[in-house]
Amino acid sequence: MWKFLIKINKKLVIAIPVMMIAGFLFGISVDKTFLKQLKALIIPFTFLMVYPMMVTLNIKHLKDGIKNVKLQLMTQIINFCIVPFLAYGLGRYFFADQPYMALGLLLASLLPTSGMTISWTGFAKGNMGAAINMTVIGLTLGSLATPFYVQFLMGTTVDVNIYLVVKQIVIIVFIPMLLGYITRSFLLKKHGMKKFKAEIAPRFPAMSTLGVLGIVFVAIALKSQQIYANPAILGSIFVPLLIIYFVNFSLGTLVGKMFFKRGDAIALVYGTVMRNLSIALAIAINAFGTQGANAALVIAVSYIIQVQSAAWYVKFTDKIFGAPPLEA
Repeated sequence: MWKFLIKINKKLVIAIPVMMIAGFLFGISVDKTFLKQLKALIIPFTFLMVYPMMVTLNIKHLKDGIKNVKLQLMTQIINFCIVPFLAYGLGRYFFADQPYMALGLLLASLLPTSGMTISWTGFAKGNMGAAINMTVIGLTLGSLATPFYVQFLMGTTVDVNIYLVVKQIVIIVFIPMLLGYITRSFLLKKHGMKKFKAEIAPRFPAMSTLGVLGIVFVAIALKSQQIYANPAILGSIFVPLLIIYFVNFSLGTLVGKMFFKRGDAIALVYGTVMRNLSIALAIAINAFGTQGANAALVIAVSYIIQVQSAAWYVKFTDKIFGAPPLEA
């Protein structure tokens, strides 16, 4: 079972599109009333995604992150001063008469980093320590900042219940973060670091993957009948998303090459491009009522571009930044 889940975790490029297709086929095959009940699964799936990731994160790396202030500061400037406003501008242009789809673009840009930031940085042989710091710092800052960005940028065009947004973030980010820290401390005390890293920790990303796939399935199922009636809607979503990811990858690459060495540059790219789309999905569906499904559709489509582009970028990292140094 665990080996199978670990294999799926390494094949998200295939698994996510398969789950999207499955969600679409399921959604057009069942009654609308039953379909609406699927919304209740979002919180459990999100918890299943976030909690295991928190168990494997070492919060103590926050202290180490201060040692590389320039890299962490540049990462968060891109994450919070550039990307959200790019997404907001594109949303206003492409979805001028569909504010909740514009909201989806904004939410997808406001929660930087996930467990995949660390994974893809590792695949590209980048600075894993820096990636861990970015994940902890970025997710924490993004969770705190999201309600204010949404209220400030979208408050006049969508119905923003700031209390619901904050409540969802507490439930799906900070509570799992606390429980994950407690679980990690307990497991380390019981088994020790060596056994934890070798035998226990590898299972948690596999559990997290189940949550991700479940959320994608539900999000697409909820909007499947609308997609079936108007398939062109997917094309209108892909264009602004492709622009965002292209600009994001280009900016991260340029800044990385100009200011940082290879390992740090790769961490910066994945620390600014990878978004925690599962949390964004949960916020969209649970904090914005029935209209939140429109925002969720945009976020769900983001999965395809994010995972595929991250995988392709790994293939070109040696050409862009040079080969990794040989280990002694």
